[in-house]
Amino acid sequence: MHDEIIRKELFRVLREKWGADFESLMAEKVVAVAGDVSVANLGIKNANLEKMWEEIDVIANFAANTNFDERYDIAMEINTMGALHVLNFAKSCRRIQVFLHLSTAYICGEPREGELIKEEPLRMGQTLNDASKVLDIYAEKTLIQKTIEQLRSQYTDNDMAITSAMKDFGIKRANLYGWPNTYVFTKAMGEMLVSNFKNEIPLVIIRPTMVTSTYKEPFPGWVEGVRTLDAVIGGYGKGKVECFLGDPQTILDVIPADMVINCMLSAMAIQSSHKYIYHVSSSLRNSLTISCVRHLSYLYFKNKPLTDYKSGKPIIISKALFLSTMAGFHAHMTTRYVLPLKVLYAVNQVFCQIFRDVYNRNDRKVKTVIRMAQLYKPYVFFKALFDDRHTEELRERSSKILKDVGFDLGFDPNSIDWRDYLLNVHFPGLVNYAINSSPRLPKY
Repeated sequence: MHDEIIRKELFRVLREKWGADFESLMAEKVVAVAGDVSVANLGIKNANLEKMWEEIDVIANFAANTNFDERYDIAMEINTMGALHVLNFAKSCRRIQVFLHLSTAYICGEPREGELIKEEPLRMGQTLNDASKVLDIYAEKTLIQKTIEQLRSQYTDNDMAITSAMKDFGIKRANLYGWPNTYVFTKAMGEMLVSNFKNEIPLVIIRPTMVTSTYKEPFPGWVEGVRTLDAVIGGYGKGKVECFLGDPQTILDVIPADMVINCMLSAMAIQSSHKYIYHVSSSLRNSLTISCVRHLSYLYFKNKPLTDYKSGKPIIISKALFLSTMAGFHAHMTTRYVLPLKVLYAVNQVFCQIFRDVYNRNDRKVKTVIRMAQLYKPYVFFKALFDDRHTEELRERSSKILKDVGFDLGFDPNSIDWRDYLLNVHFPGLVNYAINSSPRLPKY
């Protein structure tokens, strides 16, 4: 907890405010308890369990595996059954006031163009592509166990083969019921369980879209982890990404991390038994297109180029090519990479495998890029909008309550100037985290 959380730059403001008293403040306010959401009672068996049941009044479940193509068994344990285990733990807490579950807006799958995604719960057993199908979560668990047993007998002592097969199996099961990848599929099942079995527990479900660096709090530009949009931007700045995949007019629904947190705090304090699902999004009120992101990325890295760590020279980038269809993407990959690899393969056969390592390395890279493009396809061609009516009402109520004390929990996407935010906040924060080494703070 100290090394991976409290020591991070995120706590810089508190550290500066409290000075020498910072460590004692953290010791007083924060207690770490080892646990595992994939098992009952979170794996807690010691005296802490009864104490937690007696004292805890608010639970926020953030635990998730966010890999789009994680092993199906692992994603199921954490994203689906983990949500149920945390809910059951909350039911044992005698003073529980609210249980908040962090989900994702993209449990909607791949909706029709122009569709407005409502802040509504998923039905137990609901599928997205065939109303006659019924999704049985517990049958999926049984199927996972049988599949693993079969793979273990087929691939004795070959964990890599089993892992690869279980990743493919997760995608296959997700696609069968209408979801594009294992992550959103298992998160959707987790939501079903939480909504269906909440009983009398006051429930809040937060569905953010793509989360980016902080807008204001505790300071602008804090980010940790590079995924989805940021992976492309970082690769472009390094000169390793030469094209943007997606329809130029596709709206990238992104939202700064502190706005998500502020919405959570407001929703926990201002509960509604009928409106407990909140989209934290920007597409409906303040849209940002892929075309705009490409243009601003070019402006930023043109004026503030990164440095090649080998040569020490600035990395000169050009305006990225737009691949506006998957057919165009595959044609580009074939012409630029697949065909040259086939030539290398033929040469390798003639010269006794002298270029085998080069071929294998580049073949893996090409296959990885193609697989990732397929995984990200639903988001770069996403043409629906997220209704945030509940969130807007929550914003209004929160503002009225906090106005009397001169405080505001800001989570209004209308307040974001995308050009200013990307050029002066997000891109610099991303560079600081992903490309430059952030200053390390002394260990406790």
